[in-house]
Amino acid sequence: MTLSLPSELRGEILAHAREGAPEEVVGVLAGDHGTETSTVQRCYRADNAAATPRTRYEIAPTEELDLLERIDAAGLDVVGFYHSHPRGPAEPSDTDARLAAWPDRSYVIVSLSGDAELGSWRWRGERFEREEIRAP
Repeated sequence: MTLSLPSELRGEILAHAREGAPEEVVGVLAGDHGTETSTVQRCYRADNAAATPRTRYEIAPTEELDLLERIDAAGLDVVGFYHSHPRGPAEPSDTDARLAAWPDRSYVIVSLSGDAELGSWRWRGERFEREEIRAP
């Protein structure tokens, strides 16, 4: 499995994560969703509505609906989501797995501990599977 993520969008995600630290940030990835390869064409920032934004992320239902309508109006698919771990690794936490709700979508996680790094994972309904990130 592969996530095609242009370097300029990767830069946008990293900038969002740095701007939001020490809280987690969140956004939606839009483009062409595929079972083996998905291509990100746009990133949509969202406000983190979680009660504890330093350790969790959540998109408010009204904002999520607005973003999904914007993505649909642009003729794009939801490829997945991104969020940051300001102090943790670029891999899903137990909380991330418990709250994942979009099967076969990519969950990009930005770690800001040490060198900033991105990891991508596909939610398989019961577990995450790591996927490769490639720049087109």
